Amino acid sequence: MNFFEQELRKFFEKNNGFEHVNFIGKACYGTLGDKTRMKLEFVTMGTHLKYEGIKATVLDKRDGVIDSLVLKFTDIWGKKKLSNPNFREGMEPHVWVYNGTAEWYAYEPTASDYKTFSNSVKEYAELFKDQAQELESGLTMNQQM
Repeated sequence: MNFFEQELRKFFEKNNGFEHVNFIGKACYGTLGDKTRMKLEFVTMGTHLKYEGIKATVLDKRDGVIDSLVLKFTDIWGKKKLSNPNFREGMEPHVWVYNGTAEWYAYEPTASDYKTFSNSVKEYAELFKDQAQELESGLTMNQQM
């Protein structure tokens, strides 16, 4: 299991709002409904090997992408204060890859940070979970008529 998969498990293995979740490399996939999935993956924001957030993509099995949203760690957690004098103003949390090793740079999230972030993703997922269930129920009702 690589670093990214370990971190995704900390974020989304519990309290994720999915019926099923699979972890694969830098991404994980969760089931929102019969035909609706969510893909969550670490993303860079333009700087090579500096992962500043997680992109959530809602997918329909037939029609493809429904919606996507990038959740930056800084947007959810804010700048983090450190005792390191090089970061007097705080720093924006991110994962970096240095000499082939991925790790959190200067700040490692707490259990509370992981929960706060996963709750934000769960709220986003709920928007589409209800919609997926309604569509599936509507199809079932129409098929009965």
